[in-house]
Amino acid sequence: MNNAGLDVFFLTLGAAMVLAMHAGFAFLELGTVRKKNQVNALIRVLTDFGFSTIAYFFIGFSVAYGIHFFAPVSELNIIGGTANGYEMIHFFFLLTFAAAIPAIISGGITERVRFWPNALATVLLVCLVYPFFEGLVWAGNLNFQSWLTTTFGYAFHDFAGSVVVHAMGGFLAFGAIIILGPRKGRYSPDGHTIAILPSNIPFLALGSWILCVGWFGFNVMSAGTADAASGLVAINSLLAMVGGMLAALVVGRLDPGFVHNGALAGLVAICAGSDIVHPIGALVIGIAAGAIFVFGFQFIQNTLKIDDVLGVVPLHGVCGAWGGIAAGIFGSSAVGGAGGVSLIAQLIGTVTGVLIAIGGGLLVYGLIKATIGIRMSEEDEYHGADLSIHKISAYPEDDMNH
Repeated sequence: MNNAGLDVFFLTLGAAMVLAMHAGFAFLELGTVRKKNQVNALIRVLTDFGFSTIAYFFIGFSVAYGIHFFAPVSELNIIGGTANGYEMIHFFFLLTFAAAIPAIISGGITERVRFWPNALATVLLVCLVYPFFEGLVWAGNLNFQSWLTTTFGYAFHDFAGSVVVHAMGGFLAFGAIIILGPRKGRYSPDGHTIAILPSNIPFLALGSWILCVGWFGFNVMSAGTADAASGLVAINSLLAMVGGMLAALVVGRLDPGFVHNGALAGLVAICAGSDIVHPIGALVIGIAAGAIFVFGFQFIQNTLKIDDVLGVVPLHGVCGAWGGIAAGIFGSSAVGGAGGVSLIAQLIGTVTGVLIAIGGGLLVYGLIKATIGIRMSEEDEYHGADLSIHKISAYPEDDMNH
């Protein structure tokens, strides 16, 4: 197999592993929502991937990288100066990242969002908002990276998307959640938080496991080519995952939701610096992320009274931002990292991503709310999205017997 063919095969495996992560997003949400919204969770995660594919193929990939596919096959096979249609599988791999944006947001806004307005938001975000920041960081658009390099010595380092994907998704969700408002019955008139129990802990756990396994495709295959793949990325991902899970186990007092999401918090945080930090640094990054998630979830839900159903703002948003900054700390050669990174550049890149995400989320969801509306009616929300939107429940046979 020639190098180009090997790289295509390598990236196809990575794309398939990250595609499988979308099943993880689906089951994590399915297990966390109430029974009356399980079908809706499954349908939205799946169809958001479909809408994202169309949006990214026709517009988003071109916004980020200046490459489009409006050419004969003979040209597509060597587009971007590579052989074997590498740039097409590169598109597929990066699409799975882009489609993670609506999958992340879905967990924050679930149980009360209307279907088609949400699909419109997905298209707008994957066409424009996400690829704009993706292009700044991973394609060097608008001289953002060259300015950071000239000014601070190094570019913003985000190897596998702690900020580009996760902080972006988490803080886009923040704007969406604010626009939508909390679920009915989540907070009492006097301001107390009312518990809304998850429907299925085993499904929640399954979702976390699928995400954990797929994440090694997410991180390791971000090298882009087989000869650039690094065992350091794999072991760092492993140790950060375990650190996040064990920290959430302790801080979250054995709560299964915290344990299973804690593993994901560690993985979110290690994405940015997985290729440059020392494995012990990765463990510390993961431990901090697990604790950040538990405290962040409780603070957002109970203190700020923001109804983020799956905790995607602390999990992807805050832990993603922590990962971007942590790469500048633990990637330093002074603490055993590979070096080649600037803490100030990491801070600027991270804050830029967070601001674009919050602004983009408020703008897109605010415009949709103001024009066609985005929230389900109170009656539909009461009956649940499954029956209101899809006309079938997750357990139709049981419903027939009642």
